[in-house]
Amino acid sequence: MTRVLVVDDEPQILRALRIMLQARHYEVTTAATGASALRAATTHPPDLVILDLGLPDVDGVDVIRSLREWTQIPIIILSGRMSSAAKIEALDAGADDYVTKPFSVEEFLARVRAVSRRVTSPEPPGDVELGRYLVQLADRRISVLSGEEGEPVHLTPTEWQLLELLIRNAGGLVSQRQLLHQVWGPTALAQSNYLRQYMKNLRRKLEADPARPRHLITEPGMGYRFEP
Repeated sequence: MTRVLVVDDEPQILRALRIMLQARHYEVTTAATGASALRAATTHPPDLVILDLGLPDVDGVDVIRSLREWTQIPIIILSGRMSSAAKIEALDAGADDYVTKPFSVEEFLARVRAVSRRVTSPEPPGDVELGRYLVQLADRRISVLSGEEGEPVHLTPTEWQLLELLIRNAGGLVSQRQLLHQVWGPTALAQSNYLRQYMKNLRRKLEADPARPRHLITEPGMGYRFEP
């Protein structure tokens, strides 16, 4: 059973999400503050965190950063902050998805299912060279090739999902629609801004010159491809 930690300071939302998720056979723990959420995540590590940003004690972005210091637990933001700046800040801090309040129940559950599939799906074997890095898909590890300079690279679960899809189709075009559908689910097909932001993050982490990528290539108006 997938364990979900729901963090929100509104009792009505906590109750509604707990009932909704338990009815679909998720094991649910709730927290109303950032501090209690971090304690719960440490004591009983969940498979997924659903996190509000507007907490009474600690900003949700700081909770994301604290979690990312020791875990790659997938994090879905559920927040009333609707600005692009707020979304980008949360995604850059390590969140995997962002849902704004008020939200569609079916869309929200689709995103939960999409993240759950990424967590439980088998990891493909094989190692791939990407510039000065060795990408070990089976272990979800990126290390520096022998003789090259640099530090190991850490990716969020969503960044791994994108990179794996591109590597599995090395040399071929993967459409925006396919990436959005497989990573964020069928309700996110219009959210190309998500894809652009995550591809920007991957290039920043993996390309020698992110402005002129050699391996993570954009095909304008169509999608992306991985060039070994």
